[in-house]
Amino acid sequence: MSQPSLSPLVQRRAGSALLKRLFDLIAASAGLLLLAGPLLLVALWIKLDSPGPVFFRQVRVGRGGMLFRIHKFRTMQVNTEVQGQLTVGADSRVTGAGRFLRKSKLDELPQLLDVLFGDMSLVGPRPEVPKYVAHYPDEVRDIVLSVRPGITDWASIRMIDENEILGRAADPERAYIEQVLPEKLGYYVRYAQTHSLLEDIRIIFATLLKIVLR
Repeated sequence: MSQPSLSPLVQRRAGSALLKRLFDLIAASAGLLLLAGPLLLVALWIKLDSPGPVFFRQVRVGRGGMLFRIHKFRTMQVNTEVQGQLTVGADSRVTGAGRFLRKSKLDELPQLLDVLFGDMSLVGPRPEVPKYVAHYPDEVRDIVLSVRPGITDWASIRMIDENEILGRAADPERAYIEQVLPEKLGYYVRYAQTHSLLEDIRIIFATLLKIVLR
């Protein structure tokens, strides 16, 4: 007896997910190849600027609640994360190279590796540390974690100066949990429920434009 076919809706979602993953693989591979030279120069600058590793690795929450260790260029002094996981205003822990890398968002480029490994997508909700995911409302958490986290999304574009906003808060930790995080979650939920490849391409170009015009 032949197996029943998938419903059109399930088939469409499966096809969309496959197309998104294929786009991620092609774009991330091309990006790493084209940017190999500049990325090596940035790595050398980080090593010369301050002692410590080139990459900053931190546990984040991925799709389905799975934990993974993200790749970012190190922008802070080593072993200073114990002072807090939020970067607020003109944080003294940030290195000289790190200030430029953060401002230009170049510190995010190593996440192309995470895209290749399948932990992330080019576009999607930004991956949070477990500490802040614990503050997601249950129904929101299920929606946000139903898709791979991404390097960029609308929240990243429209809240690009988040650390400066927190720097003006009397209690940055509370401001993040009560003000910034709920706004981010609104973007995350809308993306998870309505995303498409065309929307991903729009977000990628909007991100590049935002960085150039800063």
